Amino acid sequence: MSDDNLLQVQELIESAESALKTAQNLMRSMTGISDTNHERNTIRASGMSTAASSISGKVVEGVFDGQNMVDANGETYPVPANYASKSKLVEGDGMKLTITDEGKFIYKQISPIDRKTAVGVLIQEDGQYKILADGKVYRVLLASVTFYRAEVGDQITILLPTEGEAEWGAIEAVIPRHLAEAAAKAAVDGGAVEEDGEMSPAVEEEEK
Repeated sequence: MSDDNLLQVQELIESAESALKTAQNLMRSMTGISDTNHERNTIRASGMSTAASSISGKVVEGVFDGQNMVDANGETYPVPANYASKSKLVEGDGMKLTITDEGKFIYKQISPIDRKTAVGVLIQEDGQYKILADGKVYRVLLASVTFYRAEVGDQITILLPTEGEAEWGAIEAVIPRHLAEAAAKAAVDGGAVEEDGEMSPAVEEEEK
């Protein structure tokens, strides 16, 4: 991709972000609320006290919204997707961000929210990976899908906050589709599933 194309893409992104911010401000002025999840995380973040840090720099506390950290002022801070995926951060988790004097961002999970698990299927909708579980669709980070090498159709175990309605799920484990299908067939046919995923047929003993 040429530099001109990259510049055009960057300008489009900035224009879209500006338009979204304007729309949110307009909705806030009309209704008083622009994003219920964002407002909920902002309120939760306002109840957190900033703890001392051994690392010099600015310390900000907030709540993970499934993709970013939201502080008490409603400001968002981008959380590295790889960190969120490996740490299995759940929407609503309390976090602390230290911005060092060198400009480095250091995140730490400080107040995990109560969790529950759900099992669903990985699907693609509107070009995004999502989990269909318990009749609801949850968004998941692309980094989590690639980290676990999940594919559409795989059964996925996700972590969700115990209370409230979540939009995001954190991938905890992946059951590849071929293993899930083999297990289902084994349950129906009475066969056994070998370690390599192959199913051995059930053998009926003859009556003596």
